[in-house]
Amino acid sequence: MGGTFLIGGDLEVRRLGFGAMRLCGPGIRGWPEDRENALEVLRRAVELGANLVDTADSYGPEVNELQVAQALHPYADGLVIATKGGLVRDDRPAGWPTDGRPEHLREACEGSLRRLRLERIDLYQLHRPDPKVPLEESVGELSRLREEGKIRHVGLSNVDLEQLARAQAIVPIVSVQNRYNLADRQSDDVLEACERQGIAFFPWWPLAVGDLAEPGGRLDAVARARDATPAQVALAWLLARSPVVCPIPGTASLEHLEENMGAAELELTQEELATLD
Repeated sequence: MGGTFLIGGDLEVRRLGFGAMRLCGPGIRGWPEDRENALEVLRRAVELGANLVDTADSYGPEVNELQVAQALHPYADGLVIATKGGLVRDDRPAGWPTDGRPEHLREACEGSLRRLRLERIDLYQLHRPDPKVPLEESVGELSRLREEGKIRHVGLSNVDLEQLARAQAIVPIVSVQNRYNLADRQSDDVLEACERQGIAFFPWWPLAVGDLAEPGGRLDAVARARDATPAQVALAWLLARSPVVCPIPGTASLEHLEENMGAAELELTQEELATLD
């Protein structure tokens, strides 16, 4: 069920990747109390077959990219490190202000290159459109960074159909990362556009399943019947949803990592998919 996907026509990744955000400290700030565990989780994710690792300069901030480099550099052949710019982590509990100014994105990209110890970032994503900055200006700067060889491919995150089309008028877009899971399918139209165009779709928050996981619920029933966990079934559903879907579940637990990666071996029947749908 897992299989692989070719991002941008030249980056072959296993469809079940790893999102590194949760390896930061509480509130996605600072370093975790157990730094070595975070590094071990990253290394184990790659050992288990994940060759797409997703991070961002705002996770920590900066901490998560440093963790990725410390754990995995020098990077194995075929390991794709994807990062993002355009959000700034501030001191407020829910502080994730946008900054899509071209000068900020250039500074953010160059900072990511240093922290990740890369000469070129395989996939650089605009973390969120900035309502204060025309999208064309933000994406235009990413296009220039691509022309300069600092970015291999450009992706987007948290966009709608209209924003995707506007960005595509400026530079090829190879991936979209939107919130999507069994309980939240508001980005169905964006996912369907990605499928038509062969664009990778990374669902963030893939394990948010709400009441579906309650005892006796549909997800719980399928999981019990298959001797699997609800998380594994939720990830297997995403993998079955479309061949362009590449889930990037994250965790700071080695046990949960093993569980999540096992979802690639779980192939749901049409009857089970219908039950979940």
